[in-house]
Amino acid sequence: MSGADADRRLGRRALLVGGAAAAVGTAVLARDELSRLWWRLPDVEKARVAGAVDFRGARWVAASAANYRRADRPADYPADRVVVHVTQGGYASAVRAFRDPAHGAAAHYIVREDGRITQLIRELDVAFHAGNREYNERSVGIEHEGFVTDASSFTDAMYASSARLTAAICGRYGIPVDRRHVIGHVEVPGTDHTDPGPHWDWERYIRLVRRARA
Repeated sequence: MSGADADRRLGRRALLVGGAAAAVGTAVLARDELSRLWWRLPDVEKARVAGAVDFRGARWVAASAANYRRADRPADYPADRVVVHVTQGGYASAVRAFRDPAHGAAAHYIVREDGRITQLIRELDVAFHAGNREYNERSVGIEHEGFVTDASSFTDAMYASSARLTAAICGRYGIPVDRRHVIGHVEVPGTDHTDPGPHWDWERYIRLVRRARA
């Protein structure tokens, strides 16, 4: 057999082996995707109660469907962190943004200065809040009314209410209450955000979350 014939034979073999490997890889990816999509098929989609909330006492205001992705967490994606945000504006402007399909982002919750909580996206679903797909899929996002440069934004009522919310989320999904799993938006890889900023009291917040979990 000539060298050229041997090269062609090896090339054909490599192509067959590579093709088989690619087929297996494609099958694995397809199976993984189907496992996440099966429940959305006609007559199979999970029943949802309109206006239902995941945190008792929260007010429901639906975000635009363009600002999140329907899912089935934690079956689709394990929820393993909470991401703390600041709205950089008032409550009403944040709600308007999250209800605007052109905005492209929304968090699961907003906590107001007076401690009242609004839920805009079910925890089942993937909110576009962190600017990082993996973090979006695995986290619950909580916005806080105010500005990162204004320490007075972060009131006692806000800290207490937000801590109870985070404690409930951590309890629901078995998320450890520590700074590796309860993080700020600024700590998400690839983000250009600075929230919650230098005035957010992390030591106080984690202490309150742990107390609420006890």
